[in-house]
Amino acid sequence: MDTSRISACSYPLREKDLDYTLKIIAASGFKKVDLLSRVPHFSATDPNYSMDELSRLLEKHGLTLANIGSYCGQEFSAATKDERDAAMDEMKKTLNAAKQFGARSIRIVPGDGKRASIDAVVPYFKEAAEYSEKLGGIYMGIENHGGEISGNPEACAEISAKVGSPYFGVLYEPANLMDADEEYKPAFEVFKDYIVHIHIKDGVYNADGKWERTMLGDGVIDIHWVWEKMESIGFDGDYALEFEVENIEPVETGYRKWYETWEQA
Repeated sequence: MDTSRISACSYPLREKDLDYTLKIIAASGFKKVDLLSRVPHFSATDPNYSMDELSRLLEKHGLTLANIGSYCGQEFSAATKDERDAAMDEMKKTLNAAKQFGARSIRIVPGDGKRASIDAVVPYFKEAAEYSEKLGGIYMGIENHGGEISGNPEACAEISAKVGSPYFGVLYEPANLMDADEEYKPAFEVFKDYIVHIHIKDGVYNADGKWERTMLGDGVIDIHWVWEKMESIGFDGDYALEFEVENIEPVETGYRKWYETWEQA
């Protein structure tokens, strides 16, 4: 499949410095990075983090920034207005950085993750979406993790509909859905109108019925099906491969194998 449409998540290298991280991703064949918003990889608010250094290292390794894996929005459920205002400031700074580096999207978190909190956080996400639109349109996606919102396809669709912006929606994560006991194919149908980004990994249920991650291509996630469905809804972004199987193989060699699996699929 088309390797010009893939990026690599920096998450598996989260304990490594940014230079080393980008070197490994580039050496594995990738041209784009899905950058974790955690020091030393990225921060929109840490005064010691240098955007100039990020720019220098991206250029050094021949990479572009595809997505920022932020945690913006998590504090929209905070108890005090000051905390919520600070969370909005972080959101806007992260969107500004995405604009600066040409990233198509950022990952966001739906407040405290409780479905009962949806109506309380929607106004903040509406404000963020309006700000994003003024920047030219940066997509914001809730990644499918376990939880009352992110792990529930109906709740993902509900909050997306209530925010009501083309720049707000779901970061589709088939393997995470399976880990949350949600079948990824029916989930797609529930929230397909709101998908703004995607992460790809693989896994299988073991003999005890527990989800275990595998090398890409060794599990039950049908990447051809995922590709075809995403293309059918007009998705024009990147497919971010997310290597989370360091227990099977080091990322330094494993990411190249994932790249080749995608290339040969």
